[in-house]
Amino acid sequence: MWTACSPRSPSWRTSAVPSPTAPVTATAVGIVIGIGWVVFWIYWIAASVGVKAGRTRWGRFAGPRVAIIVIVVLLLRLKVLKGNRAVTTDPWLQGIGLVIFVLGLALAVWARIYIGRNWGMPMSEKADPELVTTGPYSAVRHPIYSGIIVAMAGTAVAVSLYWLIAAVLVGGYFLYSAVMEERYLAGRFPDAYPRYKRSTKMLIPFIL
Repeated sequence: MWTACSPRSPSWRTSAVPSPTAPVTATAVGIVIGIGWVVFWIYWIAASVGVKAGRTRWGRFAGPRVAIIVIVVLLLRLKVLKGNRAVTTDPWLQGIGLVIFVLGLALAVWARIYIGRNWGMPMSEKADPELVTTGPYSAVRHPIYSGIIVAMAGTAVAVSLYWLIAAVLVGGYFLYSAVMEERYLAGRFPDAYPRYKRSTKMLIPFIL
């Protein structure tokens, strides 16, 4: 005997219906963050014009750079970073991630403007370096690296947790670069740099 099922019966409520605005919000946040990254790197390339002459030892430190590039490209090819299963749909997390992303890029840009012509590619050696210890450099010794890592963490929170893979890889490379750069600066500023190093943290204020 067949029986009718009432629309209000619990058997109809097998799953919660997602908010129709969630995909739209996620797409909008992803577009904003994507545009933000594009504008940031365009500015970065333009700002590199006119910096002090120096030497970037690409050949000596090519291994970590090439490894990171290869891994990220493979992840993109495998569509891992698209995060189909870990995509963020919570509007609160999207908003928080977007704020973290903006703050991270703002820190990186502020530090880049503040250091001026002394800026260089990671692990580069300037012919006439200056030790900058004020502004954003009074709290951490590598605020550009810190800002980019924070922005990538914000991207992971707002878009997909899979982006934490890229953040960890880039963060490891920046940590390695910071150690190499500090060895060079300690040699160029044997009196001032040890004092500066004791009074600041490398990447995270009061922690690391």
